[in-house]
Amino acid sequence: MRIRWTFAAAADLERIRDYLQEHEPHLARPTVLKLYEGRSLKTMPRRGRVGREEGTRELVFAPLPYIAAYRVKEQAIEVLHIYHAARERS
Repeated sequence: MRIRWTFAAAADLERIRDYLQEHEPHLARPTVLKLYEGRSLKTMPRRGRVGREEGTRELVFAPLPYIAAYRVKEQAIEVLHIYHAARERS
């Protein structure tokens, strides 16, 4: 199954990369790659828990502190946002 990133999710990923590049540069590349590739999303799209909004799911990227909010469509998985688990979401 294909993964499609919304503009908001892509912006989230860029912010994560920028933050890590400034504060933990050795973690920036491997973290962003793990989030971007989303291997478990491709192979098991319904693996994540039911999301906060109707029709969405959430996958924790353990041991990373990030959560992907996504929607499973017929032909693709649509990543809506990437959140840091310790931050409050609006």
